[in-house]
Amino acid sequence: MNHHAASLPAPEGHAARRLDLAVVIPTFNERGNIAELIRRLDLALQGLYWEAIFVDDDSPDGTADLVRSFARRDTRIRILQRIHRRGLASACIEGIMSSSAEVVAVMDADLQHDESILPQMLQRLRSECLDVVIGTRNAVGGSMGDFASHRILLSRLGDKLSRAVCACNLSDPMSGYFLVTRSFFMEVAHHLQSTGFKILVDIFASSVRPVRFDEVGYCFRCRQHGASKLDINTGVEYLFLILNKFLGAAIPPRFVMFSLVGAVGIATHLLALGTLLYAFHARFFLAQAIATYIAMTGNFFINNAVTYRDRSLRGARLVTGLASFWIACSFGAWANVIFARVLLAEGHPWYLAGLAGIILSSVWNYTISNLATWQKKRDDSYYTYTPELIEADLLQTDTPD
Repeated sequence: MNHHAASLPAPEGHAARRLDLAVVIPTFNERGNIAELIRRLDLALQGLYWEAIFVDDDSPDGTADLVRSFARRDTRIRILQRIHRRGLASACIEGIMSSSAEVVAVMDADLQHDESILPQMLQRLRSECLDVVIGTRNAVGGSMGDFASHRILLSRLGDKLSRAVCACNLSDPMSGYFLVTRSFFMEVAHHLQSTGFKILVDIFASSVRPVRFDEVGYCFRCRQHGASKLDINTGVEYLFLILNKFLGAAIPPRFVMFSLVGAVGIATHLLALGTLLYAFHARFFLAQAIATYIAMTGNFFINNAVTYRDRSLRGARLVTGLASFWIACSFGAWANVIFARVLLAEGHPWYLAGLAGIILSSVWNYTISNLATWQKKRDDSYYTYTPELIEADLLQTDTPD
């Protein structure tokens, strides 16, 4: 590594110019919106030195290839294509960390955010020395547009939950449209959860000091192309983000989700056991074994779809993953019984012995599932930007003014 690269002067005639703004745009299957979004950004940001960073989660519709074709003709356009990784929050983090700009905007690619207010947001952030400026649908000049009534209801519910952890009065904490200074983002970067789809809440909840912020109203537009990414999984992830921040990050949200799925598995097990015993008159040992594997199989598929949706297994890996999950949970069940029996023999109440056994097997199953069943692929690290790596890269490539 060349530790003296930062001191090299810029080539003559090529003095570096500081970016006024970087716009980070997470994408997944947004090919139909790319050309129009770039055109609108070009019109809205005239007079500013800007770049747009599209962070694409390997969209099957060819979003990354289309952005790359624009990038070949326009150096302001950049593409960061992530392989084997998905998630809006982590995409935003990696996009922000990949830019050298001192001010970064985050917005969606679906054309629902009004790009024309970006200069106003930037001017306000600079003139008032703010950390964050938020595009809001719920303040003066803002509206939900033609948003469906049930989506408005969900948004309002999310707002109420968010205020419990944000420690400030945001009019639209569910907003995915905001500007943030790099200096403030670096204060909270190491505390961000990197999961879910509402990173603004995470940013505010992770700050150890009051955040200097303001809001600019805008009218929320209708999506033109593609489909909304909001589903039951994103709702669950959001709830656990709130829970995690409320508890001070004491319990990993993924473990909480894994444990809740385990609770569902207990109910599944008892239902299957009862059905086999009373409806099919099976012997208890056989019924218990079948019910165990039914519950474990159900847990596996729920965890694969929800708890580990960012590492979801498909194809042949789904079969090998299920086998490894069966093995892990079998050992967990064995450890549960042995540990509970030991505690019971030592005179502890049966309910404490049982609870201790459940906790032990839950931690075991979760740990082994992380390491074996849903382990991160080796090449994930290649596409993952950490604050340390980005700072080191910038140190080598930045040139003095």
